[in-house]
Amino acid sequence: MFRARLRGWTLRRRVAVLFTVAGILLAGIGALAAVTAVDSNDNLDVILEKTGPMRVAGQELYSAYLDQETGVRGYALSRSAENLQPYEEGMVTERDLLTRIETLNASGGATAITTSLRVVRERAAEWRRTVAQPVIDGDFTGNIGTDQFDALRAAVDQLQADILDLRNEAAAAARRTGSTLVALEIGAALIVIVVGALMLILLNRLVARPVTELAGQVRQVAGGDYERPITSGGSPELRSLAADVDGMRRQIARELTLVREARAEVESANERLEAKAEELTRSNRDLEQFAYVASHDLQEPLRKVASFCQLLQRRYGGQLDERADQYIGFAVDGAERMQRLINDLLAFSRIGRITTGFKRVELDQVLSEVKSQLEARAGDEARISWGDLPAVEGEEPLLTTLFVNLVGNSLKFRRPDVPPEVRVTAERDGGEWKINVRDNGIGIEREFADKVFVIFQRLHPRDAYEGTGIGLAIVKKIVEYHGGRIWLDHDVEQGASIWFTIPALPGGDLSEPAVPAAATARE
Repeated sequence: MFRARLRGWTLRRRVAVLFTVAGILLAGIGALAAVTAVDSNDNLDVILEKTGPMRVAGQELYSAYLDQETGVRGYALSRSAENLQPYEEGMVTERDLLTRIETLNASGGATAITTSLRVVRERAAEWRRTVAQPVIDGDFTGNIGTDQFDALRAAVDQLQADILDLRNEAAAAARRTGSTLVALEIGAALIVIVVGALMLILLNRLVARPVTELAGQVRQVAGGDYERPITSGGSPELRSLAADVDGMRRQIARELTLVREARAEVESANERLEAKAEELTRSNRDLEQFAYVASHDLQEPLRKVASFCQLLQRRYGGQLDERADQYIGFAVDGAERMQRLINDLLAFSRIGRITTGFKRVELDQVLSEVKSQLEARAGDEARISWGDLPAVEGEEPLLTTLFVNLVGNSLKFRRPDVPPEVRVTAERDGGEWKINVRDNGIGIEREFADKVFVIFQRLHPRDAYEGTGIGLAIVKKIVEYHGGRIWLDHDVEQGASIWFTIPALPGGDLSEPAVPAAATARE
């Protein structure tokens, strides 16, 4: 159960627990080291600051007692007061040294030294009472070298021995604390080594080895084995990462399956498209064959019918009755209209199929050509004008046909007794040119806006205005062939206004007028 719980621990938690335990152990070792260091310092203080000075004071105390004994002996022999000076100085020195030893021993509180000091004081007092003072007073009759001074020397020796014992104890304690400190340092080093080893094992087991295995699995997936599951036995973080990577693998596999299905569908669609393209190619060939037949085989008998009807009209006109002349006129008119319909239909079918290739076309020059072609139809009253027009990329014959149809319609659908005026302008709109052809004719009603560009659609009776009703359909097809669009402007008060667009040349600006502005108008 504990192993299961431990397996659920994250790498961060394991590292935190490991370093926490190591920190607690190192903190304990540090505390013990601090206590041991303080003890060691105390022992060194005893050795350096206490027992050393006390041993020196003991030696000096022994000398002070010898000075006292020497002074007493000299005085006993000479009875000279000068010989008592060493005795008196020795007693002053004795008091100072005993006080110093007591002071040094006070902080440590060594009982043996305290007892020895008391014995020294007692035996010194005994020696002065029984020997020194009687000698000084002249009442001493015995031998000065008595046992009392020997006992005093023995007490001083014992004091020195007790001081030496204290020093040895302090030195031994200092050695023990030093060994303890070394042991603590070794323990701290072992803890650091163990923690480092555990960290290496932990990182290898939970990070390095699982990451290497995960990288190998990812490389297998990257090599194309998208069905290979990605797993990890490392830390929970790596297991979560492996689960995320495996989720990404599954998503990629699903999307790859969709891509393959889509590719199969695209390939199938391409095959169908190729079949349709072949079918369209065959249809175009059939259409071209029909156009050839229409332009040659059909028109030839039609021309014969029209020619013989015209011959009948010229030769027998007025010789037959009025109804016969009318029938012949109907036949001639029908044949001529049939020829115009066939020619217009052929022109419509050739747009985009028979091409000369796109090139730079100056619309100013196109309008000049258009005006020249329509000069006879325009008459002296019409006015055709244009502003600065751009250069575009297209087929010049088709663009000429476009403007011939638009300007021709403006001239054809004029208002009675009003001189026709046609104005062509252009303006830039982003990546294309918007070109407007506007006139002052009868205009086009709003409800017929969608019908005017339908092939063979006529808005007026045939006897009112000539034509086949295919002109604006041709215009629309030419505009769309050049990548533009065409529409009728409904916001004009009088006449008709037609807009169409043509893609602009890169960096193309308005070209200079092909002819001076004064020459663009025809009165």
